[in-house]
Amino acid sequence: MYAATPDDWHDANRARWDERVAIHAASDFYDLDAFRAGKDALRDFELAEVGDVTGKSLLHLQCHIGLDTLSWARHGAAHVVGLDFSEPAVETARGLARSLGLTPERAAFVAADVYDAAEAVPDSSYDIVYTGLGALNWLPDIERWAETAASLVAPGGFLYLAEFHPLTDALDDATGSRITYDYFSREAWVDETPGTYTDFDAPTIHNRSVEWQHPIGEVVSALAAAGLRIELLHEHDASLFARFGALERQGDGYYRFPADRPRIPLMYSIKASRRTGG
Repeated sequence: MYAATPDDWHDANRARWDERVAIHAASDFYDLDAFRAGKDALRDFELAEVGDVTGKSLLHLQCHIGLDTLSWARHGAAHVVGLDFSEPAVETARGLARSLGLTPERAAFVAADVYDAAEAVPDSSYDIVYTGLGALNWLPDIERWAETAASLVAPGGFLYLAEFHPLTDALDDATGSRITYDYFSREAWVDETPGTYTDFDAPTIHNRSVEWQHPIGEVVSALAAAGLRIELLHEHDASLFARFGALERQGDGYYRFPADRPRIPLMYSIKASRRTGG
């Protein structure tokens, strides 16, 4: 339900994520054994849009257990840093890095709030600031996020964002076929749903979550206001999981609506650069 932002939103969200780290680490969704054996956690469109990362530094904001972060290291990034507000998630990520033989100099993880990233990460700027799917909805202030993220992009570098499309937040939960919720709502969405996206039936205790919708126009405008130049904005007709019951898993591993339904965007991506010398 929509509501005014509760005072304990940060603590509630962190408790929820802390509890789900172990569930995620043991899940087939993340499949850590396959990851350790070499499976790539990144999406094909991300690799194409980000391009060659060889020799570059990369900061991953809201990194969860670090699979995407470590995948960028595998693709040749010289130095990656992951930041997340969940201590158990960061500890899991550090353990994964050790299991892959990556030293802290090559792959470091920091436990801190994303709004405090500029003070928490080890370097003043990075060639690439990356943030992955399911991150922005946990933040109440997208302008503050954009300012923080942009401040960490080195001159000549860029920010890359891949995210679930906010249109999906306006659709009915069952079929995704009807506009049910307010796309432009600025109120918090407070929920008590147990389980998690890796296992909807998982027994959980800390189920309260507080989330926010951020229309694409708001995100793009915030990044531009923070001094970045929008290089691309792409929308994608696929999702990573069965957000709606009507979605079907395709041969490429993505979930899409059946072919007899009109397509809508389920994910989007943005690349925004900082000019050299500015």
